[in-house]
Amino acid sequence: MSPVKTVFRRELASYFATPVAYVFIVIFLILAGAMTFYYGEFFERGRADLQPFFGFHPWLYLFLVPAIAMRLWAEERKSGTIELLLTLPITMWQAVVAKFLAAWAFVGIALAMTFPIWITVNYLGDPDNGVIIASYLGSLLMAGAFLAIGSCLSAATRNQVVAFILTVVICFLLLMAGFPLVLGFFQAFLPQGVVDAIAGLSLFAHFQAIAKGVVDLRDLVYFALTILAWLYATAIVIDLKKAD
Repeated sequence: MSPVKTVFRRELASYFATPVAYVFIVIFLILAGAMTFYYGEFFERGRADLQPFFGFHPWLYLFLVPAIAMRLWAEERKSGTIELLLTLPITMWQAVVAKFLAAWAFVGIALAMTFPIWITVNYLGDPDNGVIIASYLGSLLMAGAFLAIGSCLSAATRNQVVAFILTVVICFLLLMAGFPLVLGFFQAFLPQGVVDAIAGLSLFAHFQAIAKGVVDLRDLVYFALTILAWLYATAIVIDLKKAD
């Protein structure tokens, strides 16, 4: 695991070596606060919980996380440093995992910095902190799924803008997969078993289940398999693109 730790530390440090990290964190915190207290009508609801805060996370991540993921491999390929990385004593899979974990840790740091909102709701009332902890877990897992998808699409192109757009589109489709409007459309011409399978792909549905405070093994397995599948696809794409 030493090569993974080395690349992980290098990648995580690289985020804070540029203004990218600070801009991302500031934008994330401002938007999270505004959507919670203003658009989410935190005080008007009169309830001590963070439902409005976590309710906006899928849509915040839809644009902010792809902005982080788009540089994972597209920048390496464009600058030519991917060849240098792959000449190090590290396997393809280790490089993919290390870069993903660094990006995930960075998003986790941004998420952890929202703790004043948690303190605020505890000061104002008596919330169910178990549900809040579960919601934080679900939010982190969803961010990991977005990053894994973005990692694969970033590896498929040298252009970061293209990687960003593709990631947003794929993540949006996976978020919407469980919505009644989408399922109603498919029910018109597909068997119910296929419709249920489409609903099971919904990132939003699995996140919402955890955010309610029920940490079901099926939801954890879904996020774990989603992350692993897209990371495996990332390794395959990089291997195919090495000659480009």
